[in-house]
Amino acid sequence: MANLRDIKRRIRSVKNTQQITKAMKLVAASKLRKAQEAILSQRPYAVKLMDVLHHLAARCNKDLHPLLNQHEEKNVLFIVITSDKGLCGGFNGNVLKRLMAAVKENEGKEISIVVLGKKGRDVALLRGLKIEREYLNWGKDFEYLKAAEMAKLMSEMFVEGKVDKVSLIYNEFKSVIQQNAILEQLLPIVPEKLETDPEGKMQDVDYIYEPDEASILETLLRRYMAVEIYRACLESSASEHGSRMTAMDNATRNAGEMIGDLTLFYNRARQAYITKELIEVVNGAEALKG
Repeated sequence: MANLRDIKRRIRSVKNTQQITKAMKLVAASKLRKAQEAILSQRPYAVKLMDVLHHLAARCNKDLHPLLNQHEEKNVLFIVITSDKGLCGGFNGNVLKRLMAAVKENEGKEISIVVLGKKGRDVALLRGLKIEREYLNWGKDFEYLKAAEMAKLMSEMFVEGKVDKVSLIYNEFKSVIQQNAILEQLLPIVPEKLETDPEGKMQDVDYIYEPDEASILETLLRRYMAVEIYRACLESSASEHGSRMTAMDNATRNAGEMIGDLTLFYNRARQAYITKELIEVVNGAEALKG
């Protein structure tokens, strides 16, 4: 009977776990709707601003703003966006795998990271990476002003020559079941490749600046940095909730299958126990007759 009690206890434990994973799935689904609406409303503006900056970088005078200057790549900075909590499938693993691949690609250079999320911070410490700044619990009430503060810090480090290249590593939200780990160069801005005509001459169409080129570049470049970091955080937030929702849905279904298997095993064991008892009773009755 002890074996039956153990099986019943295990079934009860799996049912409790199933209730937790089901609740976590519902919470993730609720948060995902808000995060998805936020990124879908922000993404068109951010993409268009990026296109404008790439166009300007190819046509404007590079000496007008220090954020357009190309540096010799000795010091590389990665902004890595992860989560503070686990139980979200391969969300953190994909980003950190992309980070380690980028570190290997930049072997021989001075590498530092700005990390968002406890999971990224823990892996960075384990790998011995230099952490410039860490932002824990960033997902709670994250807003544009926080992204602007981060953008200001990155810009100052680049202008002062502390870093020569700044890149973002984050999960881009595609759908609930698909998130792609992205490595995106933030600074210096990659200029658009100008097209050439059949004779090989550049088809260079310039802009008209009002009030002047320097003022426009100053405003757009600062805003571009903040918007890109903010967009990456929104992408990452939606990806995290989508990944957690999928992971908890799979865990809930797996728990249901395990409960079914354990229940079947319990019924067979109980049937075998009853059969054994009946055989003992019958054998005892036959012995008394004899």
